[in-house]
Amino acid sequence: MTSLYALVDCNSFYCSCERVFNPALNHRPVVVLSNNDGCVIARTNEAKELGIPMGEPYFKIRNLVESGQVHAFSSNYELYGDMSDRVMETLARFTPNIEVYSIDESFLDLGDFYGRDIFEYASEIKRTVGKWTGIPVSIGVAPTKALAKVANKLAKKSRKANGVLVLTNPYHLQKALEATKIEDVWGIGGQYARFLRKRGINTAYDFTQLSENWVRQHMTVVGVRLLKELRGESCLELEEVTPPKKGICTSRSFGKKVNSFDELQEATASYAAKCARKLRQQKSCANLITVFAHTNSFSENEPQYYGSKTIALPVATSSDIELIHYADIALKAIYRDGYWYKKSGVIVTGIIPEDNIQLGLLDTVDREKHARLMGVIDGMTDRFGRGKVKVATQGLDNSWQLRSDYLSPCYTTRIGEIQTVYVR
Repeated sequence: MTSLYALVDCNSFYCSCERVFNPALNHRPVVVLSNNDGCVIARTNEAKELGIPMGEPYFKIRNLVESGQVHAFSSNYELYGDMSDRVMETLARFTPNIEVYSIDESFLDLGDFYGRDIFEYASEIKRTVGKWTGIPVSIGVAPTKALAKVANKLAKKSRKANGVLVLTNPYHLQKALEATKIEDVWGIGGQYARFLRKRGINTAYDFTQLSENWVRQHMTVVGVRLLKELRGESCLELEEVTPPKKGICTSRSFGKKVNSFDELQEATASYAAKCARKLRQQKSCANLITVFAHTNSFSENEPQYYGSKTIALPVATSSDIELIHYADIALKAIYRDGYWYKKSGVIVTGIIPEDNIQLGLLDTVDREKHARLMGVIDGMTDRFGRGKVKVATQGLDNSWQLRSDYLSPCYTTRIGEIQTVYVR
C-alpha cells in the first residue's frame, strides 16, 4: 500500500478559539498572552501585519491593547483543551488512523484513500472542521509525515492553495522543497540550520541532495530518517496511542512575589495535585517527587535563592494526598525565610504503570480507599471544573495565582459560563 499522510493544523489556534465565541473579533488583530500575561504566544495574521512578533513582552503592546487597536486575552487552557478535543473528534470521523501530534495538530493516515480525489477529500475535512467547531485549519497532504509538514506550511502561506495543498506529483514535490527554507524543515533546529547553511545547504531540496553517509556522520540516524522522509520514503509511522510521559512537571510563576511559607505551601500543593491528576489520566504512578522554588533572577536589587529537594516515595503513587504530603516535606527542607519567591514547581519521575506497583511491607496507606477518593474527585472535576474539591493544604484564597487580567470565560466546560443568546 502506498503511504499518504495529511497534517491538519489549526490556524492561530488559541486566537481562533477566542474568535469562535466572539465573532466581532474576526478580521481584527488578536493576541493571546503567556502565563501571568507576560508575552505574546499566539497571533492572528492581522496582529502579525501590525509588526507584533512572537514572544513580544506585553508591556510593549499595552498601548495598542488599551487603545483598542489590538484585542488581548490571557491563556485559557481549559477552553483551548476542550476545543482541541472537539477538533480531534471531528478529524477521527475521516480516518480510523489518527495521531494527535499536539493541541492543534494531527496526522491522518489517508493511505486507503488513494482511489479518491484527495484534494476534494482534504477540502471536505477542512470545511467540516470549520462548520462543526468554528476553528479554521490548514491541511497538507503528502507521501510522508515530513513532506506533509512541508505541504501544510505552504498551504498556510499560499493564497492559491486556500488552506489545502496535496503534494504527490514529483515535480510539485521538488518545487515545494525548493521553496522551503532549511530552518523551516520539521526536525531541523536552530543549531543544525546554522550548521547546514554554513555549508551552502539553504533549502529542504538542498538537504535531499546530501548523501546518507554524510548526514549520518553529522546528524546521526535521526537525520537519515528525515532525509529519507523528504525524499518520499516513509520512515515515521503514526503514533495512534500517545506513550505515557516519563516525567511530569507542573510549575508556574506567581502572580505576585511571595515570601510567606503558607502561600508557597499552597502553590506547591496545588502543583503536586495537578501532577497527580496527570498521572491518573495516563494510568501511571510516580516513585520520585522533586520540589523546587526560586526568586526572580531579574530583580538585581533583591537577594537570590534557588532550592530543590527530591524524595523517593516508599510506594509509587498517583494520590493527591500522598504527593502533597511529600511535596510539603520537600518544601520545608528547602524553604528559606527572608526571600521573595517568584516561582515554585513539582516534578514527578520514576513513572510506572499503575498496575505494576510494588507494595512495601510496612505500607499503612489504604490504597483502595485513596483510589476511590481520587476517582470521585476526578469525576467532580470533569463535571464542575478544577478546584471544586481539593486537599485543605491547597488553600482557598490562592492570591499567589497567575495574573490573568484578560481571561475569557470557559464557554464549553463550565455551566455558569455558557454563552446566553437573546433572540428578538
